[in-house]
Amino acid sequence: MDSVTIAHVSDLHVESEYYSSDLAYNVQERLSELEPDVLVITGDLTDDGYPHEYTSAKDLTDRFKAKRKLVVPGNHDARNMGYVIFEDVFGTRFPSVDVGWLKIQGIDSSEPDIDDGHIGRLAYTLVERSLGGREIKVVALHHHLIPVPGTGRERNIPVDAGDFLELIAKLGVNAVLSGHKHVPWMWSLNDMLLLNAGTATTLRVKAYIPPSFNILSIFRDGETSIETVESRTLRSRIVYKGNMLEGGKLYWSHEPR
Repeated sequence: MDSVTIAHVSDLHVESEYYSSDLAYNVQERLSELEPDVLVITGDLTDDGYPHEYTSAKDLTDRFKAKRKLVVPGNHDARNMGYVIFEDVFGTRFPSVDVGWLKIQGIDSSEPDIDDGHIGRLAYTLVERSLGGREIKVVALHHHLIPVPGTGRERNIPVDAGDFLELIAKLGVNAVLSGHKHVPWMWSLNDMLLLNAGTATTLRVKAYIPPSFNILSIFRDGETSIETVESRTLRSRIVYKGNMLEGGKLYWSHEPR
């Protein structure tokens, strides 16, 4: 394969009071049209981790079309022993996907019944073994590893974020996909892209920032285009274009358009 298309969706919060079936339908339609090589869902599929919420979340994600899917849990999914149900419904909390020269390793950064994140040293070993020797390496987890603008006081970065960042920088990880804050954003740190997705299917948003999800087009030589798609209108805009192996240009802005 010369290129890989990744749809990055996060924070569905199925059956919460802010969940919108209309937004979910729009996301479903866009993914059906795109049929990405990989759909990555970075957590908070449910709101409280209850069995009936997992049933609804599974029904929704089954309607999201993609050749491969990688799903990791968020802090809301770990509530009320939901982490047990997650494994029954979606399988391992540390999934991985191979697409030829690209590999995505998923990490569970949640802790039962608290919003804070924690990765843990056992996951370090897993990531090191999984991503060693790969041409393009991607890590997916729920919690953001560095603060996101416009989200208030920082409280929920994984307590071991610094150590984990050092590890994945040494491994030459090219991109990190996360969610949690419901605000889309991107940082470039040590030649690594850290891409945060907004909430795709809820109205629990900040100010005028719309519900959205991301689409990444990555070529084998590192050439990459990233766009954010508004869930309500399905309008998209480029937020990054360049070579993730060499550096590119960021287009993010929260200023009113």
